[in-house]
Amino acid sequence: MPRPRLDPRTPLTELHVHLGAAVTPAIMWGIAHAQGIRLPTKDYWAFRELITVGRRRRGFAAYLELFHWTELIQSSPTAVERSVYEVIGGAYRKNNVTQIELRFNPMKRNRGGEQDLDHIIAAALRGMDRAVLEYPQVRAGLIFCLDRGFSRELNEIIAAKAIAWQSRGVVGIDMAGPVSDRFHFADYAEIFAACRRAGLGLTVHAGETGGPDEVRAALEALEPDRIGHGVRAADDPDVLAMLRERGTVLEVCPSSNLNTRVLSSVPDVRRTIRALVDHDVRFTISTDGPEMLRSYLRDEFGMLLRHEILSLEEVERAIAVGTEASFLDRAPTIESSVSRRDEAGNGRAAMPIGAGS
Repeated sequence: MPRPRLDPRTPLTELHVHLGAAVTPAIMWGIAHAQGIRLPTKDYWAFRELITVGRRRRGFAAYLELFHWTELIQSSPTAVERSVYEVIGGAYRKNNVTQIELRFNPMKRNRGGEQDLDHIIAAALRGMDRAVLEYPQVRAGLIFCLDRGFSRELNEIIAAKAIAWQSRGVVGIDMAGPVSDRFHFADYAEIFAACRRAGLGLTVHAGETGGPDEVRAALEALEPDRIGHGVRAADDPDVLAMLRERGTVLEVCPSSNLNTRVLSSVPDVRRTIRALVDHDVRFTISTDGPEMLRSYLRDEFGMLLRHEILSLEEVERAIAVGTEASFLDRAPTIESSVSRRDEAGNGRAAMPIGAGS
């Protein structure tokens, strides 16, 4: 009996893809040389190994190290515009991705304040506009990543910029970065609430390297619409029940989790995803970063079908959940983008923190 296969004409939605992990090495090589960035190698193939995982298992810390070079190379308005443009167009051409939410931290693209943050953001939106103009079948939006390693003040600026640029195509915020004992989700409840009131979607990296208690803490403190990864929730039936009751969607990235050793093996992926299915937890499938991980969205679905982790019907349901859970249809608030960008100025005034609901 032939193995079930996803129709290649099926339009796909990708909700969890990092800009720093989504540009082809060849394009990154060209961007780096155009900017005169001194790379540790003058050999393209060595460079390709430097910014991709290949077939090697690296672990989570080593995976994050790959972003050092990709974020540095993307740290100018020209580089950001080209990167966003190439990712959106490439996803459509290679995988028929017709809805995509691309996430990045704009402060990690402004060289420590050397570049103006609004110029970085405007460039990203220009790249997005160019891509959807060329491919009118595609809908796209940007998600700004806050970082656990940043101060609250810096993260507040990023959130303010997300609100200020919402009407131009910023659709949500995320909390990313390595788990730290010094970080507490509750410290960001007001910032996330302000973004929710402004109409932005909320997603949070949790339950990746952290356990199910991290997912619980994120749900209770921030009330996100979606959880990035969230696979460790499968270890606790009570957390799975919380996800089901709240309707929170998990953005599951199977190949990424295997590569970072968050999940140890294909059987571990099966156990995890079947737990989500069995507990009626809504989830969608993403790559995390197709070029860095050398795995495209159709590869992810193919792997799940090949190993009989999901049936074709369940794959189609995961695709539908992604479309339903997208932030792209959220209407921006009435306040004009121009006035809000003026208020954002230094990144603080636009955030109604502490002003009550």
